[in-house]
Amino acid sequence: MIQAGVNPDKAKDGFPPIPLERTNKTGILHKDGTVSMARGAADSATSGFFICINDQPSVDFGGMRNAEGQGFAAFGHVVRGMDVVRRIQQAPNTDAQSLTPPVKIIAVTRP
Repeated sequence: MIQAGVNPDKAKDGFPPIPLERTNKTGILHKDGTVSMARGAADSATSGFFICINDQPSVDFGGMRNAEGQGFAAFGHVVRGMDVVRRIQQAPNTDAQSLTPPVKIIAVTRP
């Protein structure tokens, strides 16, 4: 998967945490191209998100990506541009967490 976060210069202008919408309630599973909220604990997601590359059942409700098994809140799907997502995943990184240089997101839209 690839993960996106807020520009560190704007992190202080972030959003309040939102309630976790579990995949066992929404039915939206973490399949190839699914967009989901990043979080540290349940009900802590703010603005970070990730895009799944290949199916990722370990981040669904009951999966063991987090010890509490609550999963992550999947909320969308890439409808065009998975080739770009895959190229971003293959980009050089300094510590397996940050791309060098960073990839700037210009726009995200709802169809």
